[in-house]
Formats: sequence, structure tokens, C-alpha cells
Amino acid sequence: MLKLLLTSLLATVAWCQNNTNSTTFTNPILDAENADPWVIRHDDWYYLILSDYDKISLSRSRVLTNWNDAESKLLFQAPPGLNYSTDIWAPEVHNLNGAWYIIFTADPRADSPPPEVDMWCEYSCPAVHHRMYVLEGHGTSPWTTNFTYKSQLDTYDQFAIDGTYFQHSSGLYHIYSCWYRQYDAWPANLCITKLENPWTVSSPFSERQIISVPSLPWEKTPYGRASNDRLSSNEGPEQLTNPTTGQQFVIFSAARSDNRNYCLAMLELVGTNPLNPADWRKHQYPVFYQNPEEQAYGVGHASFVKSPDGTEDWIVYHGMKDPLNGWSARTIRTQKFTWNEDGTPNFPKPGYGPYTVPSGQA
Repeated sequence: MLKLLLTSLLATVAWCQNNTNSTTFTNPILDAENADPWVIRHDDWYYLILSDYDKISLSRSRVLTNWNDAESKLLFQAPPGLNYSTDIWAPEVHNLNGAWYIIFTADPRADSPPPEVDMWCEYSCPAVHHRMYVLEGHGTSPWTTNFTYKSQLDTYDQFAIDGTYFQHSSGLYHIYSCWYRQYDAWPANLCITKLENPWTVSSPFSERQIISVPSLPWEKTPYGRASNDRLSSNEGPEQLTNPTTGQQFVIFSAARSDNRNYCLAMLELVGTNPLNPADWRKHQYPVFYQNPEEQAYGVGHASFVKSPDGTEDWIVYHGMKDPLNGWSARTIRTQKFTWNEDGTPNFPKPGYGPYTVPSGQA
């Protein structure tokens, strides 16, 4: 009887910690395995967009800290036999010029190129056919909008994953993970091109710029690898703007996503031209990284959102408790972050809580 009462009490405590009426919460905020979370807030709702092989789904919740009972709907089912039919990764939903756009990565043949293609790569390159694609919809919210296929986003017929939009006073840009050449396989770098509109690249290939390469020890897998660039990655770029100073950053993931050393890195735009690599300054250390004391490993691919009352900044990211299980161990978490005196973001150590819920969350 005592054991039964104790089990019931623990279950009640766990429920209360994640209940929408609680003043605290614990990570993860979604029990199911998932990764690459993109969250926005619109009209008093939080929206979480995720992918699953050949489909994109959207969930909505009044609270940021519990998605287990959130409403969910299918936004897009990829038709078979097309270049974007399989391995859909890292979708994002953006409101641009009065319309909604979903930008995502996809592949035509389940990430499995034929030997005649793979042989051109110095290392095995299963992602060689991944490209960027765009869906478009018109509506008052992403929940009520019907999305249809718009276009492939030109990456010069080269590997491209984890693309995002970078909004700047000089225009709209596409930042994504790229290779130097078509069959490089590694390293994965960050490229930028200018856009005519959310689905059309205006930069010719000669103006594509690489603004970050995984040259630092913590950007490589294994850590500090010196013999070659295999598994060295910069990916998952996301724009982050200081709401007070206006400083613009790109927070991106470094190392490898199925590894304990996966972390977040930072570029700051210190000039006026996003297409000029010299106008970007790279922070020499990771800004968000594993916390072995709390078994929080492989933290990366973040998005950023405000608390319900708009007074706090929150990072939503994926991480893993068991780094030996790779991609299947990833779950979605969130924590509050602040800003340093120099205007750079001050991210906390990743962990599980309990943490105080976002300000204004009922």
C-alpha cells in the first residue's frame, strides 16, 4: 500500500510540474522523441512545427512549457516520386510580406544516393541530394492557412540543409548549411545568398558567400579532430536580434547532431553587408553546450520566442539525456535566457529544472 501511495504521489508531482496551471515546469516539454524545434508566437498562441520523414505537422498551445496535449494538424504531405518526397528536415514557418512561408529541407530518395553519385565524394555523402524548398499560404494564422508547394530555393544544385530566412534592412537573405563543392561531403559550412522574394534567390553562384566554417576544435567531431574535416559541421542557423540594441546574431549548431558535443555557436553582424564575410564576427567559444552534471548532452538547433507578456526571451532547443543513442535520444526543451552588457545573448546551462514558467503564462 505504501509503495502504491508513493507511486501515486510521484505521478501527481510530475503532472503538476508540467500542468498549465503550475508555476514551474520540467524539461523536456514534449515527451516524444523529436528534434529541430521551431516555435513562434502569434495571436496568443505558440506554434511548434515539426517534420516526420515525408510530412510536416503543426501544433499549437497556449503555453510554451507543455506540448504533450497540444492540438496538432498535418500541414503538408509530400507526394511520392519528387525531389522533395523524403527525409524532410527542420521546417520553419515565417510571416513575410503578409503571407506565410514554410522553408524546409528534403531529399528525393530517402537519403540514399546511387553508387554512381556517391563515388564522387571523398567521404560517404548520403545527404548529397538534400535541397531547400518553400511552401506558401495566405491566412490570418499558420493554423488556418492552407499551404501549397511554391518552389525549390536555388542552392546551385548543391547540398543544402537547415535553411532559414535572415531579415535585414538591406533585404531578405537565405542562410543555410552548405559544402564548398557539389561532392565535398564535409565539412558543412554556413552559406548566405540574397533573395528577391521568399522563394527566389537573386544572388548568382559567384556571389554566394561562406560566412562560417567549422575550424575551431569544438566544431569538429571527434572534438579537436586534426586529420580531416569529416563530421565537422556548421548547421541549423537561426536569426536572433537583441530587442534593445538591435544587434543581429546568427545562432547556429556546431559539431554533429547525434553526438554529445553538439552545441550552439554565434556569429554577430558587425558590419552593414550580410554578404560580406568580413562583416561577420564569430564567437570563439560555444555559447550553449552540454552540461554533464545534469546529463544534458547534444544541445542544439534552437529557435527563440518571447514569454506571453513579451518581457522575457526563451530558447527552445533539442538535447539528449543518453548520448549513446544518437538521434533517437533527442527531445525538445526550453529555458529562459537574458542579455549581457555588451548586447550578446546570455544562455543558461542546459538542464531539466524545475524552472519558473514564462512570465504571463497562465
